Amino acid sequence: MITKPEQLSDLQKKNLEAAMRLAQLSIENSQRIMELQVATAKSLFEDGVNNAKAISSAKDPQQMMELRTRFAQSSAEKMLQCAREITELASRAQTEVGKLVGAQLSSGGQDVLEVFQKMFQGMPVNDQNMMNAVQTAIDTTRSAFEQMARVSADAFQMFNQTMGNATKKK
Repeated sequence: MITKPEQLSDLQKKNLEAAMRLAQLSIENSQRIMELQVATAKSLFEDGVNNAKAISSAKDPQQMMELRTRFAQSSAEKMLQCAREITELASRAQTEVGKLVGAQLSSGGQDVLEVFQKMFQGMPVNDQNMMNAVQTAIDTTRSAFEQMARVSADAFQMFNQTMGNATKKK
């Protein structure tokens, strides 16, 4: 009547492996973002030190204001570039996660369906409507996830375009 423990164990193993891949992807993406932030902070600090030296050697207030304005503009551009790169990293990671989860939903849904089929084969009553309901639920879940992934990707793309337009206007 019930499926063999090995079948459930295999299904759990596949899900655990998928979860581990997602966790690894998350860790790698977090590391890339942190490295980018550290590099940007280091660059901004070095620029700040150089700017402070330049301002201290300024001969008049106008030259001092020009140096401050240039430094502020340079800092803003570096921070916008960093934000753009973080957005690109997040967008790529989101796409990779979407592919992994989509593949998991497809293969995992099929695995679950097969487990249910085997479970119902051993029962005296074989109800095809129940199998159709399970298949519909799996298909609906997959469709909802794909739609959420598309909306999320579109949002990241719009953010990138907005950031690009803001930088171009300056």
